[in-house]
Amino acid sequence: MDINDLRSIITVLVFLAFVGIVWWAYSDRRKDAYDKAARSVLEDDTPPSAERGAGQTNH
Repeated sequence: MDINDLRSIITVLVFLAFVGIVWWAYSDRRKDAYDKAARSVLEDDTPPSAERGAGQTNH
């Protein structure tokens, strides 16, 4: 076995790992968690006036 065979094997293993990660990330079991994370940005409880603090004006 020479260095090119080793490089080929490593390339195939890395590609299979990539496909596995993509399959895991887009699986239906993860959909609810990703939907919840996407909505969490829009579900902010703090009104904009409270974030500026008391006594500050909006110029």
